Amino acid sequence: MNGGSLRRIEQAKSCFAALGNIAIRSQFGGYGLLADGTMFAVITEGELYLRATESLETAFRERGMVNMTYLKRGVPMVMRYYWVNEELWRQRRELCALAWQALCETRKEIKVKKSCNGRLKDLPNIDASLERQLWRAGICNIYDFRLLGARDSYLKLLQQQKNLGMKVLMSLAGAMAGYHHAALPNLQREALTEWFENNALFPSFEARSEDRACGPHL
Repeated sequence: MNGGSLRRIEQAKSCFAALGNIAIRSQFGGYGLLADGTMFAVITEGELYLRATESLETAFRERGMVNMTYLKRGVPMVMRYYWVNEELWRQRRELCALAWQALCETRKEIKVKKSCNGRLKDLPNIDASLERQLWRAGICNIYDFRLLGARDSYLKLLQQQKNLGMKVLMSLAGAMAGYHHAALPNLQREALTEWFENNALFPSFEARSEDRACGPHL
């Protein structure tokens, strides 16, 4: 660790102590700065860069902050980390507020990613058996499921297993909404029942792909 980075790390630890337990780890040829296990900044060559999610990049750029560039196998990569200049270091309260935003938005982003890539059986109504059926139909995680919606996921299941009842459709719709199928609102149940009678009894997934463009997935 060079002297510039060491001094900057100590400065950052002191500045950001209120954000949580501050730790460091090797990252991008420098050092990642973590608060309670979540990385929100990087220090490299004696400079600090705050992590920006998509929602923060505009605000960082409006402040004149510039992207960090990282050489990966000799190829420059523009990173979603933004340089903290000496003027901003002198505005400690403002810097801490920006770091807190970076930390909070990063945690939100991680939570969303974990939710999207999670196991299907973590959703209501989907047990291990139904999860395996969905896997065989090519629906491997929550992201795939949400992308298709309950109705098209049901049609994909029908391609693998005939004579699935309406309870499976209701279970998928409940999983999509986040609660037990018995708690589906009456209007939604009626709409699903009508769709089942008009479509699911004679399924053709490809022919009915336009269903997804007709409104919200049920």
